Amino acid sequence: MSTYISKNEQDTIEFAEKFAERLKLGDIVVLTGDLGSGKTKFVQGVLKHFGLENEISSPTFTIVNEYNAKDINIYHFDVYRLEDADEFYAMGGDEYFSNGICLIEWGEMIEDILPKPYTKITFSKSDENVDFRELKIETID
Repeated sequence: MSTYISKNEQDTIEFAEKFAERLKLGDIVVLTGDLGSGKTKFVQGVLKHFGLENEISSPTFTIVNEYNAKDINIYHFDVYRLEDADEFYAMGGDEYFSNGICLIEWGEMIEDILPKPYTKITFSKSDENVDFRELKIETID
C-alpha cells in the first residue's frame, strides 16, 4: 500500500493524471471515500491524461458514463444508488470490465463481485486542513 497527500483539488487532478499513465485495458480502479473527498476530481485527472478533460460529468443518476479516448474506452461508474451487486449484474455492469478501464466510485459496494486484481483508492479528508486529502492506494489480489 502507498499513500499520497493531496493539498488541493488541482493536486488530486495532477496525481490522477500521472497515475493514469500506467492504466491499461481491463484495469479496474475502485474509488472509495466520503462525499466531497475527491473521487470525481481523481476521475477528472484520469480523463485529462487521455485528452478528455472537458468531457467529465457525474454518473450519479445514470450509473455509468462512457468516454472514448483514442485507443481505449473509459467507464466511469457511480454505484452509490444501487441496492446491491445483483443490481449491478442486472444492468450488465460486469460486461464493461474487459472492454476498457473501469473507474468505480463507491465501488466498495460491489467489491465482492469485482475480478481481481484491482486497485482500490481510499480518499480521506484531513482534520487539520479542509483542502488536504489522504489517498491510500492498494492492490487487491
